[in-house]
Amino acid sequence: MRTVVCGTTFGQSYLAAVAGLAGEFELAGVLGRGSARSEETARRAGVPLWTDVEEVPDQVDIACVVVRSSSMGGPGSELARTLLSRGVHVLQEQPIHHDDLMESFKTARAHGVRYRMGDLYTQLPAVRTWMAAARKLIARQRPVYLDAACAVQVSFPLLHLLGEALGSVRPWRFAVAGTSGPFTLVTGEVGGVQVTLRVQNEIAPNDPDNHTHLLTRATLGFEGGGLALHDAHGPVSWTPRLHIPDSVRGSFDFTAPDAGHLSGPSTAFLAVAPPSYRDFLAEVLPSAIGRDLLALREAVLDPMNAPRPEPFHLALCRMWQDLTAELGYATLLDDPEHRPVPVPGPGDA
Repeated sequence: MRTVVCGTTFGQSYLAAVAGLAGEFELAGVLGRGSARSEETARRAGVPLWTDVEEVPDQVDIACVVVRSSSMGGPGSELARTLLSRGVHVLQEQPIHHDDLMESFKTARAHGVRYRMGDLYTQLPAVRTWMAAARKLIARQRPVYLDAACAVQVSFPLLHLLGEALGSVRPWRFAVAGTSGPFTLVTGEVGGVQVTLRVQNEIAPNDPDNHTHLLTRATLGFEGGGLALHDAHGPVSWTPRLHIPDSVRGSFDFTAPDAGHLSGPSTAFLAVAPPSYRDFLAEVLPSAIGRDLLALREAVLDPMNAPRPEPFHLALCRMWQDLTAELGYATLLDDPEHRPVPVPGPGDA
């Protein structure tokens, strides 16, 4: 499928995703504003640079719209609908306003094409491991709490992965409870599970993609223990709830039958090993985007059997809007500097 990538900032990761799936997709060109970065991006990819959507040829099958949507002050949603009206299938990166998403679905149906909201975070290996483990645990025990944290830039993906893990986002509610350092404290519920959420509601205007203390973290708690996603790149761990049996309390007997569970690991790490940030950016992110691309391709080639996530995505957009309205405007960081700290060694204790 001949593919155009619209946007050359985060669009770089989409270009890498298309290149990694050369058997299914062919990069036809890049749509950008004509900046030096756009020109260099197209030159490096060996494809034309188009600076107006009308220049995109009719032979293009798929467009990846990696331009800020209207909810983020950009033209991405309008661009997506323009491409849909020309008969191009569209994958648009989140977050997207609920009303824009609805209009894009309507435009796609009217022109006989497919439109999909992309969210690479739920396609990341560590996140997929956490979500799958969560669903297995939910089949055995009822969740009793959610403890989560994120940077405001990735608040939508956090809600998305929580909804995927729980099987539903309804009912939801959010209320700001205060601030603690760089974090805004939010309480409420997601999918009927009580949640405590910390959001770093801070943005550096001149460098909005950096200076986050974390991406996404979540611990889903059960009577039997807690399943933790330490960040978007992992690791994932299961920590059984400590239960001290009578044999240990009464006679300090660890060989008694009721003490057998104490011999297991106090924390078990699931199969995903965290990558370096270089590998995360260069390989893991493009691979996750590739999964979204393949899902769109499947929907195009086999529309009768492809999943239809539209109602769930619309609910996510509504929930994200409720959360961001509760959070209010982000605090602006004044030209912060990046000060890397080396990993402490064993001898530093």
